[in-house]
Amino acid sequence: MAISSSRRHFIKAGAATLAGAALARPSDFLRAAEPRFRISLAEWSFHKALKSGEMDHLDFAKRAKEHGILGVEYVNQFFGVKDDRLGLQPKDQAYLAEMKKRAADLGVTNVLIMCDNVGDLGNPDDAKRTAAVEGHYAWADAAKFLGCHSIRVNARSNAKLSSEEQAKFCIDGLRRLSEHVKSLGLGVIVENHGGWSSNGAWLAGVMKGVGLDNCGTLPDFGNFYMARKGPKYEEEKASFGTDPAFGEDDKGFFYDRYKGISDLMPFAKGVSAKSHDFNKAGEEVHTDFHKAMSLVKDAGYHGWVGVEYEGSGLSEPEGVTATKVLLDKVLAELG
Repeated sequence: MAISSSRRHFIKAGAATLAGAALARPSDFLRAAEPRFRISLAEWSFHKALKSGEMDHLDFAKRAKEHGILGVEYVNQFFGVKDDRLGLQPKDQAYLAEMKKRAADLGVTNVLIMCDNVGDLGNPDDAKRTAAVEGHYAWADAAKFLGCHSIRVNARSNAKLSSEEQAKFCIDGLRRLSEHVKSLGLGVIVENHGGWSSNGAWLAGVMKGVGLDNCGTLPDFGNFYMARKGPKYEEEKASFGTDPAFGEDDKGFFYDRYKGISDLMPFAKGVSAKSHDFNKAGEEVHTDFHKAMSLVKDAGYHGWVGVEYEGSGLSEPEGVTATKVLLDKVLAELG
């Protein structure tokens, strides 16, 4: 029986598709099967309840699921113990095992650990910088045990140094930590978290300086204040110089958040959809979530987007709900 030209074309196209599939990486199929964005919950959203004792850290995964969120971003402050040399360190293995069990029983994914108070990775003193690097090792081990993909760290140095000097020391500390963590199959991700790290162009330069594929960023929608109002505000503000991307309001001196998101997205391994205040329409009044998430989408990012409520106008549970409702709405609009 003769095969028509249209039938011949169909067979040829199908063969090409199968050949392409044979060459595709397994990760391509996994990515295609997963939603582009998944919503997680940053534990800092409940920092008031946790610090007051109203909420137990071990119940965090449960609280996330009650909000319809199936990914959690832990904050080390809530399950750490102080070490004189290495800074905050994780609680014992039995405690971590209980955290892991509770999340698994609920079907909640452990996404990352946010690490603070572990020393400055850009400390100009080599011994202190080394202690900061080594202080993060136990957190990386904890993240690996819990099934997280990364630890979130800070790029912080001595604020009295020039931006170039601070970058040099931060690059060294981040590279050394990332090289160690790479053996665990984990990422080291840096949040814009005050000072020069809240300058998107500066932090992007640090990422280029580190030059390792497991070292990336965690763009935070609400953390682009380089200096906050306070006793040393004018001195701090002057240290950053001038730039068209800089601005000032009643809270302090900031880097344009949308430019900052754009600067950091090429290196992003996570995204923090931070919120503070909402209007009657349910929109965040400081950040245009649609504009911000459009930048995230246009950068080709696939992965977790963390709900992080840090306001005071709503209770913490109400703030988490409002942020998730807004994020769900924006993601639906973006398709």
